[in-house]
Amino acid sequence: MFNDKASTLNGLIATTIDSAKGYEEAAQDTTDKRYEMMFKERAQERNNAVLELRSEVRRLGEEPEDDGTVLAGAHRMFMGLKEAVVGQDDKAIVQEVERGEDHIKAKYEEALQDDDLDPASRTVVQNVWTSVKQGHDQMSALKNQLES
Repeated sequence: MFNDKASTLNGLIATTIDSAKGYEEAAQDTTDKRYEMMFKERAQERNNAVLELRSEVRRLGEEPEDDGTVLAGAHRMFMGLKEAVVGQDDKAIVQEVERGEDHIKAKYEEALQDDDLDPASRTVVQNVWTSVKQGHDQMSALKNQLES
């Protein structure tokens, strides 16, 4: 039987996998060691969030998502092509990471509005949301700093 509770969580898993992969790629592409470390830490944080979400899906008796979204794969391929053409630029990398943070933040905000989440699932989503919000705010501040 299709489980709406698991569906919401599986959507978050896919989005969070995309975010972790985005951070991993940003860590590889940056020329600034401080950014590299920051991106690696955020990638690990997102990978840990995926584990929490998968555990919750299993608790609901469903099979957790194990891959990111098709759209993110296409976006990463485009970014690779763009990078090959224009080269590595930390400002552009931070802008892309921040754009990804806007996306994941919106997905978690939407999930928290989902009335189908049971209390335990909502707690897991809220805990991950706290981490997502911190990552979003950090990347937004970094982007603003680089633009000034």
